[in-house]
Amino acid sequence: MKKKSLLTLFVLPLILCSCEAKREEVNYFKSRNDCKALKTLTSYIEDVTNKNSANFIPTEDRIATFDMDGTFYGELYPTYLEYWLLRYRGLEDKNYEAPDDVKEAAQNIDDFVKLGTPLPSGFEMIHARAQAKAFAGLSLKQFDAYMKKFLNKPVDGFSGMTYGESFYIPMLEVFDYLKANDFKCYVVSGSDRYICRSLVCDALSLTPDRVIGMDVELKARNQGETENLNYTFSLTDEVVRTENVMIKNLKMNKVMNIVQEIGKQPVLSFGNSGGDAAMHNYALKDNEYRAEAFMLIANDEERDYGNVTKANTLRETWEASNYNVISMKDDFATIYKIGAKKTSFSWAN
Repeated sequence: MKKKSLLTLFVLPLILCSCEAKREEVNYFKSRNDCKALKTLTSYIEDVTNKNSANFIPTEDRIATFDMDGTFYGELYPTYLEYWLLRYRGLEDKNYEAPDDVKEAAQNIDDFVKLGTPLPSGFEMIHARAQAKAFAGLSLKQFDAYMKKFLNKPVDGFSGMTYGESFYIPMLEVFDYLKANDFKCYVVSGSDRYICRSLVCDALSLTPDRVIGMDVELKARNQGETENLNYTFSLTDEVVRTENVMIKNLKMNKVMNIVQEIGKQPVLSFGNSGGDAAMHNYALKDNEYRAEAFMLIANDEERDYGNVTKANTLRETWEASNYNVISMKDDFATIYKIGAKKTSFSWAN
């Protein structure tokens, strides 16, 4: 048997120890202030990833779920990305002739932002049906290309940033931190699944199966009115969107989709609104592991389109529900990418 070299016996272990130490010293939160929510998260991760802890979670059960709009992606400039998309499709897209109901829903959004006109009652589903109709007939590849082009547009209400760049940098750091600690991260959004995929898969290095959202019915291009069970997808087919909304992924629907698509109870949950409370409660209820839920409040009126009064009310509600509160104003040293700045609203086309 050959004798082990000095490099193997002495030098290599020192190098490996040094590398391990460097990994442990990585600062994942360069865009965060020292705050309670961050301390809660980091102490939680240190606890559940420690094999000697009673709260240790095996890597296969380290599941984290994230809402998208207003949780790690800009919501208040001054409305949802998918609402802005429908407004553009219905009122500005010169290559699309919008039906009356699609145009009306798009105008509702325009009036809401420009004039402060309240959105109609039940607008979540009005919008969902209008958006499904507005993009019916597009293949998934065509829709993704449309989205990528739209995401390159400058954000109205900001300078130095496109819609595809409008992420909360401190929350992207959370994704990186969790991934480094062997967590599987899932986006569970009320927005259209394929909007979410176009936006986040590349930006967050997530595979499409990690993205759950509102769903429209899909069919084959040549299928016509034939039922799925009576139709065989052919080599000349492609999958296209239809105008039929299958599910709006909010509240209990988020829980149902997590159960069906992930198949495991999350141990971490991140959101920003009442539509995420069911997802949070599912993570916290009778979990065999230690679990935590976090709610972000949009209370920064200088750097973003926050609402302090609303945020203060929500803080009380979320804390009473045993959720950890992330304050955009107090916790985020920076919000968006370097060079992005809130401006007056321009209504640029």
